[in-house]
Amino acid sequence: MKNYFTNLRVIEISTALAGPYCAQILGDMGADIIKVENPKNSDVTRNWGANATESLKSYYISCNRNKKSLTLNLKTEEGRELFYKIIEDTDVLIENFRPGVTKKLQIDYDTLKQINSRLIYTSITGFGATGPEAKRPGYDLIAQGMGGVMGLTGDKDGKPHKVGVSIADMFAGIFAANGTLSALLQREKTGKGQLVETSLLSTQVALLSFQAQKFLATGESPSRIGNEHPDITPYETFTTQDGYINIGVGTEKFWQKFCEVTGLIELMNDSRFETNSKRLSNRPELIGFIESKTSLFKRDELLKLLSDNAIPCGPINTIQEVFESPQVKHLDMILDVTHPREGKMKVVGFPVKFSDTPGQINLAPPLLGEHNTQILSEYLDITPTAIEKLMKAGAI
Repeated sequence: MKNYFTNLRVIEISTALAGPYCAQILGDMGADIIKVENPKNSDVTRNWGANATESLKSYYISCNRNKKSLTLNLKTEEGRELFYKIIEDTDVLIENFRPGVTKKLQIDYDTLKQINSRLIYTSITGFGATGPEAKRPGYDLIAQGMGGVMGLTGDKDGKPHKVGVSIADMFAGIFAANGTLSALLQREKTGKGQLVETSLLSTQVALLSFQAQKFLATGESPSRIGNEHPDITPYETFTTQDGYINIGVGTEKFWQKFCEVTGLIELMNDSRFETNSKRLSNRPELIGFIESKTSLFKRDELLKLLSDNAIPCGPINTIQEVFESPQVKHLDMILDVTHPREGKMKVVGFPVKFSDTPGQINLAPPLLGEHNTQILSEYLDITPTAIEKLMKAGAI
């Protein structure tokens, strides 16, 4: 079913993850995404990860579906002129270059808004477009460290740990997509486009959430405490005979029920543990008592006991176990897509469900320049002979 996004044209000139992930979100919601790459210096993720097909790598596939690929050499006059022509009828541009690069290429917001005043220009940087550290190279690991997430992640006495996925890149892409949608709604009222900016660093700081607010309220910097929750207990990872499970006892009602079903009635009547505040003050003793009990169970046995009594709990799954999960399958989080040359491949599904205009995966991640002829002929009415000349000139 067609929706507002069906007629939305988005140009993406980005690499790695933040920009491509932002564009993919819009593509999954129906937008027409044109991924513009240099013909000789393409998106670096085309060479990252496992071989998913003969020509496509797993990392690239993860953030580039529902896109068409157009190669343009924006360092040439011919390439820029083609780009400017496409921009005339484009709704959104997404870029994640280091500050100053787009101005040097003459594709910055101030230049492009003269061509198309309705353009939403979404820019994702590592540390912001201005400021004392704006020109630092922006990488996910660096942003996780500088933004505080790594300072909160890991065991108390061990090394800081990054999150196991590129959370700085991905959340920058998610925030950028939300900012883009907001700007599009505003354009409906005003008819004018605008510049939308976010960064890996600022989105990491935003994700600090209640931990940041605790610091702002007290002046005390929260530290790493492993899988423990700083304000609730028991709310962490526990040992069983054959693995680990997470248990989240977030209310007094759950606490009482947890003690009943696990045979820890004596803890309910222990004054050291009668409120969450007291449990936090006596956490080491409490966790010792609980682990002495959970370690008597097999993982699945304890999970069933707790689940049957509506106590929040869950396994710590491997990626294989995630995709074998009946619930994950029910949520359509594994989908098949077919590339015309590379064949079938499995991709991660779109997590947002719409009752009337569902997200769809219509295009497999494209090969480099796969849609050159289609885009140049259909969008710009360029003849096959002219396309051949552009190719020989190094413009595409």
